Amino acid sequence: MPSPVVLARVVRSGLEESVHLGDVAVVDADGRVVASAGDPERPLYARSSMKPLQATVSLSFTPFEFDDREVAVMCASHNAEPIHVETVRSLLRRAGVSEDSLQTPPARPWDDESLVADPKRRPINSDCSGKHGGMLAACRAQGWPAASYRDPGHPLQRAVLETVLAAAGVEDVHIGVDGCGVPVHGMPLRAMATIYARLASPARLGGTEPFARRAIDAMTAQPYLVAGRNRPDTAVMQIVPGVAAKGGAEGLLCGALLGRGLGVAVKVRDGGAARAAGPAFIRTLEQLDALTARHLFELAPFAAPPVLGGGAPVGSVVADFDLNPA
Repeated sequence: MPSPVVLARVVRSGLEESVHLGDVAVVDADGRVVASAGDPERPLYARSSMKPLQATVSLSFTPFEFDDREVAVMCASHNAEPIHVETVRSLLRRAGVSEDSLQTPPARPWDDESLVADPKRRPINSDCSGKHGGMLAACRAQGWPAASYRDPGHPLQRAVLETVLAAAGVEDVHIGVDGCGVPVHGMPLRAMATIYARLASPARLGGTEPFARRAIDAMTAQPYLVAGRNRPDTAVMQIVPGVAAKGGAEGLLCGALLGRGLGVAVKVRDGGAARAAGPAFIRTLEQLDALTARHLFELAPFAAPPVLGGGAPVGSVVADFDLNPA
């Protein structure tokens, strides 16, 4: 079993203070690993990086004319900034679903500025409220019970599982409970990258192709709705054409290289998403020639976040690992 590699180093005043170990898989739409670092077979939960595919399934069951912002927020792990909350309410209204139907755990906004303005815990403030709104829209359209939409045996969740297996190219996954209460799928890192390679080549997704295209097009058209202020997946999509990116809990960050049919999955083993996953993901894109010098300059706050001392930069988080071609 390959050992993990150092994906990010924390350097303060010239001294390497900490390191984050992890793994990277770059896969084509046939499921072949074309490059990697560490162990591409490392098992993990998909967490919120599965949201574009979950939204694909929800959209396949809904006749509602959602706009790009509403579809993007279905794919989101949002900050609960006002624009995110307003958009979730918009998609609920369009589907004729009550906000009270959301079974997301009540939460405060992630974003500091939004938290000051609205510090209360609310289900709609959950970063997963858009995903749940899409699921409830599918239940309403199909006449499925809304009260049990999170249960693994619910028709919607069974459809999600079927789509996950096909997209990941695996026969089985480990089913757990995600932070928001819906089923979460455990699989090798390579399989997670395969999902994103097939989101980049939606024809490989069979009957869900038009809905996958809808989800990815909405994410790249409205990247701020996918995460928000100071978030690396939003920043990458705002700056780099042809890349759809989506983070997940515990240091997971995935991307689809549109037009190239490649999927990328980066996993930080210690779950240090806040400072390690973004730099590692951007370093991976750089080695895949997906970034120009201008892109790297504009992504610098996420590619090498500053380490502060006394309120001023005294170092940075450095990602300088090398991918190994297959």
